[in-house]
Amino acid sequence: MTKLQYKWAGVFALVALSLFMLYPSVDWYTKDNDQRERLESSRMRPKHLLNLGLDLKGGTHLLMELDVSKLPKGSDILDALSRAQEILRNRVDQLGVAEPLITRQGERWIVVQLPGIKNSQQAKDIIGKTAMLEFRMVDSSEASQQASGKIYEAGEQFVNNPDGSYAVSPKAQELLPPGDTLVKSRESGGFYIVKDTVPLTGSELDTASVGTGSNGLPIVNFKFKPEGGRIFGALTTANVGKNLAILLDGTVMSAPVIKSPIRGGSGIIEGNFTMNEARELAIVLRAGALPAPLRVIEERTIGATLGEDSIRKGLRACAVGSLLVVVFMIFYYGLSGAIADVALVLNVVFLIALMAYFDATLTLPGIAGIVLTVGMAVDANVLIFERIREELRIGKPIRIAIDLGYEKAFSAILDGNLTTLIAALFLFQFGTGPIKGFAVTLTLGLMCSMFTAIVVTRMIYEAYLASGTVEKLSV
Repeated sequence: MTKLQYKWAGVFALVALSLFMLYPSVDWYTKDNDQRERLESSRMRPKHLLNLGLDLKGGTHLLMELDVSKLPKGSDILDALSRAQEILRNRVDQLGVAEPLITRQGERWIVVQLPGIKNSQQAKDIIGKTAMLEFRMVDSSEASQQASGKIYEAGEQFVNNPDGSYAVSPKAQELLPPGDTLVKSRESGGFYIVKDTVPLTGSELDTASVGTGSNGLPIVNFKFKPEGGRIFGALTTANVGKNLAILLDGTVMSAPVIKSPIRGGSGIIEGNFTMNEARELAIVLRAGALPAPLRVIEERTIGATLGEDSIRKGLRACAVGSLLVVVFMIFYYGLSGAIADVALVLNVVFLIALMAYFDATLTLPGIAGIVLTVGMAVDANVLIFERIREELRIGKPIRIAIDLGYEKAFSAILDGNLTTLIAALFLFQFGTGPIKGFAVTLTLGLMCSMFTAIVVTRMIYEAYLASGTVEKLSV
C-alpha cells in the first residue's frame, strides 16, 4: 500500500468508528418516551450517549437558597454552600438523572437543573430535605408522663413558623421537665417528650437501604460506621426496656422499645411508609444531611413538547445554514467547493461522535456551536483556496500551487482557531450550564475542523491528482 492509501484507510476507520459511536444515540432517540423511561429506570441506558440538555429534553429548573440563619455560629457560609452542593449532587445521582447541572450562584444560592424529571415535587422533596437524622431517648419518667397529660389537655403543642418548620408553643414549653424537649410524631397529632441530649446523629451513618418489615410494610435498614456502631451499642445497652426516638428533621419517624443491646451497629426505621417514601428516605440518608435548610425561591418546568420543538427548530436552523454554505461553496469554488463540503460533512459526523463518546450534553447553545463550527471549517478552506488561486495566477503548476496554498494558509488558520479555542476554554471554565455546552461543542468542533479542513481536503486533492493528468483545477 502507498502512503496515501494508508491515510485513506485511517480516515475510513475513523468514519466507521464515528458511526459506531453514533449508533447508540440514534437507536436511543428513535425509541418512544415510554421505552426510554423503562430502560432508564432499569439502569439500562447506553454507556456512551449524546445527552440532551434541559432546554431540549425538558425537565425541572430550581434555584435554591441556603438558610444561613440556621447555620451554627461562626460557620463558613461558602464552605456550607459547597457541602450542600455536594450533598445535592449525591442525592441527584441516586435519582438516576442524566447530566444534571448543580452549580453555585452567588453567596448562598444553588442552581439545580434536572433534565427529564417531570415530577418536580418529588425532586424537591428529595433534594430539598435537610435530612438531619437524630437518635434521642424518650423521657419515660413520671414527671414526663404527667407533663405529657397536661400538654395534651392544653391543646396547643406547636406553632408553625413562616418557613414551614415548627416550634414548641410557649404554653407547652412551660410544662416540660428540665432537660426535655417536645417533638412531633409522624402520626398526625402525636408528640413525644425526648431528652435534649443527642448522643448520635446521621453523620455516623454508613449506609441505608429499603427493606420489608415483619408486618410486610416497607422499612429503612441502616448501618453505622465503626465509631457510630460503638456509640449505638453503648446507648442501647444502657437503655434496655426504654424507647429510642428516631427523628428526621425534627419529627419522630419511630420510637421502638430497646429489647436488648444492639451491638452490630445496624437497625431499622419503621413508620408505616409507602415504598416510595421508604426509597426517598433511604436516598437522603445515604447522601447525608444538609448543613442548613434549602428553600426553593424559583422553579421552572420545561415540558417535553417545548423541548422537542426546540430540537426541531435548532436542527432546522443547523440544516438550513449548512445547506446554504454547501451551495455557496460549490457555486463559488466549483470542484474545490465540493471537496470542502465533503470535509464539512465529515467534520459534523466526527464532532457528534466525539460528543457521544464523552457523554456530552447537547443544548440549544450547543447547536449554535455546531453551526459556528461549520462556519469555522469553511473559513479555513476559503483561506486555502484563495492561496491556491494566487499561486495559480502567477503560473505555478497545480501540484505546487496546492502545496503552497496549504503551507501559506496554515499559520493564519492555526492563529484563528487557537484564539477561538482560548475563548472557548474561558467560557468552559467560568460559564455554567448551556454556556459550558456551547464551549464543549465549539472546542471539539475546532479540533475536528482542523483535521477535516487541512488533512482530509488535502488527501482528496492528492487522490484527484493521482488519478491522471490534471490540466486545470476548479477553484
